[in-house]
Amino acid sequence: MKKMKIGVVGAGAISDIYLKNMTGMFDNLEVVSICANHLEHAAAKAETYGIRAVTFEEMLADPDIDIIVNLTPVGAHYGIIKAALLAGKHVYTEKTLTDDPKTAEELCALADEMGLYLCSAPDTFLGAALSTARKAIRDGILGDIHSFAISATRNNDLLLSLFSFLRQPGCGILYDYAVYYVTALAALLGPVERVGGIIGRPYPTHVGIIPQKPEFGKTFESPNESQVSAVLKMKSGVTGTLHIDADSDMKDEAYFKIYGTKGVLTLSDPNRFGGDIVFLPISLDPRNESVPEVLTPVNPYSENSRGIGPSEMAESIMIGRPARTDKSLALHVLKVLNGILVGGEEGKFVNIEA
Repeated sequence: MKKMKIGVVGAGAISDIYLKNMTGMFDNLEVVSICANHLEHAAAKAETYGIRAVTFEEMLADPDIDIIVNLTPVGAHYGIIKAALLAGKHVYTEKTLTDDPKTAEELCALADEMGLYLCSAPDTFLGAALSTARKAIRDGILGDIHSFAISATRNNDLLLSLFSFLRQPGCGILYDYAVYYVTALAALLGPVERVGGIIGRPYPTHVGIIPQKPEFGKTFESPNESQVSAVLKMKSGVTGTLHIDADSDMKDEAYFKIYGTKGVLTLSDPNRFGGDIVFLPISLDPRNESVPEVLTPVNPYSENSRGIGPSEMAESIMIGRPARTDKSLALHVLKVLNGILVGGEEGKFVNIEA
């Protein structure tokens, strides 16, 4: 299999798992170089993974680079993606495409104009758990699907102290975390048609709690939303709720169920690649209690498999098919997240362009 050559932009916390997997797990990828705002950070990663540290300009000018994998915070996405597309490179970016549907639409149009692939994380829906759920749904074991329910927790005291980029615009609980759930929904049940919600920001400031961080004990602003309660209607007519509280438990107590006429499907946390997918068939006889069934995984990607998105994208480029993490899915998800945010701010339902 021909390997597509990768240039990585960004040497932050998420880069290690991408670099580890793209250099060791996926045979169709060859990581060539890495760049970062701080060249010493890129140099450290380059030494660890046996690649070259370069500037962004050098990476874009390298004719051997096929795909740019962008691992920077969302606020930097627009400029990096645009420059990479104009340089003739395919792009895979960490979530979300940008922090604004309008700039994301501009980049999608540019990718089409240039004849290039533009894809976006999260790629967790390609993992063992959600792939198993997708097969179960397509096989019809739920019968007619009519609703879903999602509830999850995070803890901003810890997260905002660990990762300062989460305090930037576009990095609230919707864009940074609900993106996993909405991507899973769209991948499993199709496009969203209408959304409405209530957005909460009960704690506009936080105090740093990590002793090793320079802001330990200091107060900083946290302007993004931390609580979301939303109702979504899918184009298919399926309806459901999305509730996320980032001012509670850090253990990601994810509750994700899809309800049908033949049973209930319990999904694992879509922020992860693995986990049990459990089917509970409906029993109308109170004498025969339903027995839950853990479904057999359909692929081996149950551990942290970040990089499966770029690998699937590379394969798609080689054979000329749309990638499953294509910009059309990412743009739709971004519009849904933005619709929940706007609807929550203005107290109205928002129609979503599919």
